[in-house]
Amino acid sequence: MGGSVTTRPAEEQRGGAGLVRGRRETPEERADRRWGELMQEIRVAQTGVQILFGFLLTVVFAPRFAELSDTDRTIYVVTVSLGAAATGALIGPVSFHRLVAGRRIKPETVVWASRLTFAGLVLLLATLTSALLLVLRVATDDAFVPWLVTGLVSWYLLCWYVLPLWVRHRYTDRAVE
Repeated sequence: MGGSVTTRPAEEQRGGAGLVRGRRETPEERADRRWGELMQEIRVAQTGVQILFGFLLTVVFAPRFAELSDTDRTIYVVTVSLGAAATGALIGPVSFHRLVAGRRIKPETVVWASRLTFAGLVLLLATLTSALLLVLRVATDDAFVPWLVTGLVSWYLLCWYVLPLWVRHRYTDRAVE
């Protein structure tokens, strides 16, 4: 076929030593497995965002809150709003599943729940960035705070997005001729 590239489903692609790579599962089995994996991932993220959000909600009642500058109060409002949005996105897949359960659309449910989870993780990153900025601004007046927050956010980006995307690119099977 004159230089054309043929692709095969993952379960048919051959790995090293002639082994068949991938799983042999129906679309429904794949959706069930992916749903279980997604729920485990969400449990980890939900715990972190719920602890952070709960802490943020108590800050406004601390005596020192009244002493915050207008800028710091604005950062606080943005942080709480981002935390609320992250919480909503990370809890959303549970509600989504509950409302569509039994409709025989689990593969579609997994896709949408995955999207909500990704949005929740992006919002969690923004919440952490904002919270770090606020806490470090209040803890110190030094000019290095934006640099420190930038370094920490870069670390989050590396751990959460850059490294996984690099691994996905590096180890994902490519089309076989």
